[in-house]
Amino acid sequence: MTTDELLKPTEFLDYESATVRAFVSKALPEPERLTEVERAVALYYAVRDGINYEVYDADLSREGLRASSVLERGKGFCVHKSIVYAAAVRSVGVPSRIVYGDVRNHLASERLRRLVGGDVFRYHSWTSVRLEGSWLKATPVFNKMLCRLYRMRPLDFDGRSDSVYHPYDLEGRRHMEFLRDRGEFDDVPYDQVVGGIRDAHPLLFAGSHTTTSGSLMDEAAAEGGSDGGQG
Repeated sequence: MTTDELLKPTEFLDYESATVRAFVSKALPEPERLTEVERAVALYYAVRDGINYEVYDADLSREGLRASSVLERGKGFCVHKSIVYAAAVRSVGVPSRIVYGDVRNHLASERLRRLVGGDVFRYHSWTSVRLEGSWLKATPVFNKMLCRLYRMRPLDFDGRSDSVYHPYDLEGRRHMEFLRDRGEFDDVPYDQVVGGIRDAHPLLFAGSHTTTSGSLMDEAAAEGGSDGGQG
């Protein structure tokens, strides 16, 4: 896969859509004044804090996983937000890939742990971006407000080093472990990812392509902000 191919729009990274273009323009009103790194960093924060992280009521249909659809809904979990970031940076000339892996989350609400079937979440997603000749990991997933409620450090990105999950929360408790790398892709391997999540976590689904109803924010408030969200 050449660098040029990793700049193209795809079925899911549909950055030529009006919705994605508007999102990028709002985050980067004068992109020509910014370096490549500055554009990637600004878009990271736009995705991290501009799209609510929510594992419940999530649309995992092919249409629902397009970057434009995620932006129109204004929410999603790691799979959705990584897609938006990968699409957004490609639109400003930064090559990107979608990355998947399995993680163990030590901090999950009681309900979410029950629906997931434990503390291991399959096909957690982040983004790989090429900046100044190097590939970096970027994870614009948990927004700042949700981190505050769940007593987690918001994850920053400087465009020069990897942005991955902190292993401990603000109380010094272990938060997340990476267990298995499932690969990097130029576009979403839809059947593999959605089928893999559904097979591993059937109770999380209310329908064939929609997760069950709920609210991570409400769960955080009910539990006093002592537990963490799921990947």
